[in-house]
Amino acid sequence: MTKKQFNQKAAMIAGITGGVISGLVKLGWENILPPRTAARDQTNPPQQLLQQIGVPASVTHATYTYSGQQLPAVSYMMHFGFSTTFAVAYSLWARQHPKAKAGSSALFGLGIWTAFHHGVLPALGTIPSAKDQPTEEHVSEAIGHVLWMWTADWVSAAIYDRLTKKH
Repeated sequence: MTKKQFNQKAAMIAGITGGVISGLVKLGWENILPPRTAARDQTNPPQQLLQQIGVPASVTHATYTYSGQQLPAVSYMMHFGFSTTFAVAYSLWARQHPKAKAGSSALFGLGIWTAFHHGVLPALGTIPSAKDQPTEEHVSEAIGHVLWMWTADWVSAAIYDRLTKKH
């Protein structure tokens, strides 16, 4: 594929779609293998990060009720915002530079996990340093990021192909 054939709008729509669906996959995965203990999840990393920049706990811990359960509205907004942002970035990058996908989207997912869970978030004091995180957290997050990016890639590829198919 040449850059001339690259359809940026279709890649963005595909990335948004892939980001939302892969965000659901990652949430489902975290229900099977939770990355954090219940105590550490009282204020989860997205909530902690927002609080570090001055957003009050009354906002970061805001919930909505569905089916009689309190669900973390702000955490979900952060979760899907992160998922969609990186899925769009990957969709744009992968469509414009197809050879970049040679190592699989799994490498991109592992790179995001390493950058954020071993680098950025510990450096900011949002989560413990990588050496102080339990093994269960590393396992859950590493596999979760691979599944997340595989899903984002598969969905965005299918959507991009449909949007750019000549009729």
